[in-house]
Amino acid sequence: MTAILSLPPVRGKLTAYAPLAPLVWFKTGGAAQWLFEPRDADDLSAFLAALDPSEPVMALGLGSNLIVRDGGVPGVVVRLGKPFATVEAIDATTLRCGGGASGILVSSTARDAGISGLEFLRSIPGTVGGFVRMNGGAYGRETCDILLECDVVLRSGERVTLSNADLAYTYRHSSLPEGAVVTSATFRGQPGEPAAIQAEMDRIAAAREASQPLRSKTGGSTFKNPDGHKAWALVDEAGCRGLKMGGAQVSEKHTNFLLNTGNASSADIEALGEEVRRRVRERSGVELEWEIQRVGLAK
Repeated sequence: MTAILSLPPVRGKLTAYAPLAPLVWFKTGGAAQWLFEPRDADDLSAFLAALDPSEPVMALGLGSNLIVRDGGVPGVVVRLGKPFATVEAIDATTLRCGGGASGILVSSTARDAGISGLEFLRSIPGTVGGFVRMNGGAYGRETCDILLECDVVLRSGERVTLSNADLAYTYRHSSLPEGAVVTSATFRGQPGEPAAIQAEMDRIAAAREASQPLRSKTGGSTFKNPDGHKAWALVDEAGCRGLKMGGAQVSEKHTNFLLNTGNASSADIEALGEEVRRRVRERSGVELEWEIQRVGLAK
């Protein structure tokens, strides 16, 4: 990666060649050329407006749905920290959530406010910004079911508010522009009893614990479910349960999860995923599409 000759001044924190492996669930991958942790949305907006338009910008949440390649990520990686990890109830059914707030924080705040319909966020290991961008979902619900609008800083530095309809949601996809960063989102649920909401959150947490390798270095669901199929079943039918490549392995507990068994490189994990896709295509004639985002440069 060639050096960015000059960067605009910031009020937050800028770190050159910041290791990203500690910030992602797989615990693999190279460094960010620059890691920017803005103090607030104004700081982010001013920085992006002044940054050379040719420099790539990528937002990073909790790093749960991400393979950072071993050569690192050129340009600027934006990570929204504590200033953006806020959630507040603005009326009896509506929450305003910072782009860096976790699913657990959002669902717990909704419970305390007696707002139901957001329990599914308890099961997604990510942040509001990622939910909005990827139409995050689980247990029969998706972000598009609850989002009213979101505040976004575009790559140009312009601040805009986008409605649910503006994002043209489909399965695990939105039309959020590349380089844009979601700084907040407004979610709406329905009135509910906190005890019932907690019971549903407990049910979801138990189901997740029973079926997924949560205590492993993993990236969450690897492949999208093709129309009419379950990705895990296709992977299993192709004989990939427990398949290994270098330090990477297909989980034996849930075959739509890849694992870093301890010494995997990002190249190992991505190559294993591609081998799984090849075997599924050969066995079933179905093309699996990556759900995990793969970013950066090969080493």
